[in-house]
Amino acid sequence: MKNLPASLLLLLCSASLYAQNAPTPAPSSDGFFTRWAARTSATQAKQPIWPVPLVTTYTGLIQVARTDILRQIAPARTDTWNFDNSKGVNLVPWANTELAVDLPPYIKHNTTAVDGWGDFSFLVKYRIASGNAQNGSYTFSAWALTTVPSGQAKNGSTNASVQPNVGAGKGFGNFDVQTTIGATIPKGNPASTASGKPIIWNTVAQYRVGKIYWPEVESNYTYYDGGANNSKKQEFITPGIIVGKCAFHPSDPKSRPGLAFGAGMQIAATHFHTYNHALVLTTRFVF
Repeated sequence: MKNLPASLLLLLCSASLYAQNAPTPAPSSDGFFTRWAARTSATQAKQPIWPVPLVTTYTGLIQVARTDILRQIAPARTDTWNFDNSKGVNLVPWANTELAVDLPPYIKHNTTAVDGWGDFSFLVKYRIASGNAQNGSYTFSAWALTTVPSGQAKNGSTNASVQPNVGAGKGFGNFDVQTTIGATIPKGNPASTASGKPIIWNTVAQYRVGKIYWPEVESNYTYYDGGANNSKKQEFITPGIIVGKCAFHPSDPKSRPGLAFGAGMQIAATHFHTYNHALVLTTRFVF
């Protein structure tokens, strides 16, 4: 140490003294989840504030954990309970994109059919164009839903399938209309022979009453192209209501978490129908 130049000793002593007396930096609040929430808020700020419909796929981008319950009444007056109805978690990981992981539903019959889990599925959506209430109030998106045959005891499909879709929406003050169309394409037999390529066309009209009440009416239409029901048409009219979002911290405009609820009844409107009507219940955690 005695051989070190005096100037170097002075520099080392000064650095040590500064390190001991320097203030401890405050932990950064700009963490991963904070940045994620800010990015999602900025992305959703470019689209209208409409609730996710009961049946029709939302034409904007959503970030939600959702579960639904359906009770379907068949023409033979038997009922089938569908717990979760292939819902799960939807995320907005980056601008204009939504990813969803849909958990397998649990199907419970009151007949001799065996109860069990349905198929696993996932969705990728891209928002092509949109405008918030100040910029036209509209949405236009495309997405693909892929289903994996993981069901038990005939509660799912025998083959994987892909369902490409497009959807658009337009708002007029407190009123909005959204419509989507797509086709389910099985990837092989026997699913292709049994179900064909059904074309699904859903439309919903919603009207906001107050701050959080959204009564709605949906048309859920299917045209069967091929399969056992070839050329048959099925339509359900679904009146319902969505309540929400009920924010956890309504006084904080930057706070995202909240709950939404909904209920409705699908009513068969065509001569051919695979079930007469269905009660639809939904619960969503928006974050």
